[in-house]
Amino acid sequence: MPPTPNVPTPLVQVLVQAERGPGVPDVVLVGQAASEQGLATSENGPATPESSPVVGPGAAALGIDAQWLTRYRVSETAGTVQVVPLTTARPDHGWLLGTGTGSARDWRAAGAALVRAASARAADDAGAGRSAPRTIQVNLPEGVTTERAAALAVGCVVGSHRYVVTNGERPARIQTVRMIAPAGQDAGPLADAVARAQVLGQATGLARDLANAPSDRKDPAWLAGAAAAVAEEVPGLQVTVRDEKWLAEQGFGGVLAVGGGSVRPPRLVQLAWRPRAAAGSGSGSEHLVLVGKGITFDTGGISIKPADNMHLMRTDMSGGAAVIAAMVAVARLRVPVKVTALVPAAENHVSGSAYRPGDVVRHANGTTTEVTNTDAEGRLVLADAMGHAVRTLQPTALVDVATLTGATKVALGVRTGGLFANDAALADRIMAAGEVAGEAWWRMPLAADHADGVRSDIADLRQCPPGPGGVTAALFLREFTGGLPWAHLDIAGPARAEQAYDEINPGGTGFATRTLVELVCGFTR
Repeated sequence: MPPTPNVPTPLVQVLVQAERGPGVPDVVLVGQAASEQGLATSENGPATPESSPVVGPGAAALGIDAQWLTRYRVSETAGTVQVVPLTTARPDHGWLLGTGTGSARDWRAAGAALVRAASARAADDAGAGRSAPRTIQVNLPEGVTTERAAALAVGCVVGSHRYVVTNGERPARIQTVRMIAPAGQDAGPLADAVARAQVLGQATGLARDLANAPSDRKDPAWLAGAAAAVAEEVPGLQVTVRDEKWLAEQGFGGVLAVGGGSVRPPRLVQLAWRPRAAAGSGSGSEHLVLVGKGITFDTGGISIKPADNMHLMRTDMSGGAAVIAAMVAVARLRVPVKVTALVPAAENHVSGSAYRPGDVVRHANGTTTEVTNTDAEGRLVLADAMGHAVRTLQPTALVDVATLTGATKVALGVRTGGLFANDAALADRIMAAGEVAGEAWWRMPLAADHADGVRSDIADLRQCPPGPGGVTAALFLREFTGGLPWAHLDIAGPARAEQAYDEINPGGTGFATRTLVELVCGFTR
């Protein structure tokens, strides 16, 4: 039996305090002069004039001045990390950290780079028998905004994530990042913003854990159990797991067909957040339903995938992972909005009991679908869950999240998610949530010219009509929305990463998790 995957992975803890602590390595921020004057505060940051880097508080303690910066060619580029050796015994070093233009993206990238570099040094020190610091302190500049402090904290938390299944000892790493509030500035708002950012970062880490977990252990039952285990730690978050018998009784023909080729049967995970009514906090009538694709491994079924990169299909439940993690964060933040999440979980395998092209499946709402490609299984399980939600949960809006189509990945690349929506207001909410979360979305068309393509000659619908794959998949899913405001988030590209960038680490990225949390929070305004 292989080792049990670690969920959740321990992540760095970020705190705000008013004073520096003795014996702790200092981090001094280095940014562009214009950004420190508040001239470059957008997400992307407008161009700024060339100038010398500006160092923040704590530079004197490290012996840093303008000449030192010039001599060692210190860069203010976001995420640039430079160690500063000191002659003192403890600490024997400090850090310079570039924050670029001062945009939220730059501060997130800086936080991630700092934790990676400091943890690598801690591991080297421990390996050489030296005392390895487990805490670093970041000297925040005068007038720092809560948005920048939160962005730095998110970067630190998610940058510290490293998923590994091992029986060995983990290397030494940074465990705590202290942010030192500027003298004379109230630390309370900064502390509140950082505490919220910690929850968001932990949610992203949890989504990464679930996506990265190897599929020899991560079958539908394991995923359901992991979701239940983390949710049980959060007061007020209700979890219900439905087995294959219940799915058959309720007519989940899509989930049962997709999962029928595996000896490990499917599950439906339901998480419900029912906050107490709070005066002045939203309309109280909203009920948002989130649906996440939970394919724990995808061979493609009889329409089998090429062997190259099939190992990455352990992350084909990244949409479900994002939904589960977002629900945990919403409950921890006590957001006063009613939310339900559904994650249909199945393993798409090849066997004598696998479903076939040409089959007709009946979904939970009674709609029938002609199967034309067993590797387009995601839309079949989502259709069941969406139809069930409309029929039984009385939602006011639906959002589904899935690694659904290679076509959307081709169109948008690996750093932008595809957004399809039948409601402009909901689409605008998601775009705004993504901007706050630091996750990029691009609205895609629900082209009317292809709407008739989802009709079948032998069933109500056809699973894979010809045409642009991302668009036709969204048009198929639209048939299960009951006319409700709905958005489909295709994360086939950004759900996985091959290399580190900004706050992203290789593997499952947790993309869409923070957007979903910010979306729910947006319904309180």
